[in-house]
Amino acid sequence: MYYESEDAVSPVIGVILMVAITVILAAIIAAFVFGMAGTIQKTKSIAATAKQTSSAVVITWQGGTDNAAIDHYNVRVLMAGNTSFAVQTGGPAICLGHNAPPHVGNVTGLASCGTSGNDEVVIIAFGTDGSQQVILDTMV
Repeated sequence: MYYESEDAVSPVIGVILMVAITVILAAIIAAFVFGMAGTIQKTKSIAATAKQTSSAVVITWQGGTDNAAIDHYNVRVLMAGNTSFAVQTGGPAICLGHNAPPHVGNVTGLASCGTSGNDEVVIIAFGTDGSQQVILDTMV
């Protein structure tokens, strides 16, 4: 009588799996030890709202846990019918505001900045650590 034996298959697969797990763990540990994962920035927790009143856009700063870490912020409004933001202040289609550090409840009104149509409002916060983050990107 002939019996097939597969006793050697299970230990071989086990050894291969153990080696694979060891290599993966070594790569993860090396990434942290050598600083490869150190370039990831933490997202700041802050918020603002925007609304439109006739031809003005009104920004209300809601704050958040990282509010003290904000150095300043920019408000850009793209009026309906335009295809891009301008880099200069003012102009017939674009309003650009640059403000000091915000305080919770601050209301910033951008007069003559907006139309009765859908305008896009983008608020970019600049952190004291040099980081920047889009706080609000909405249509009003």
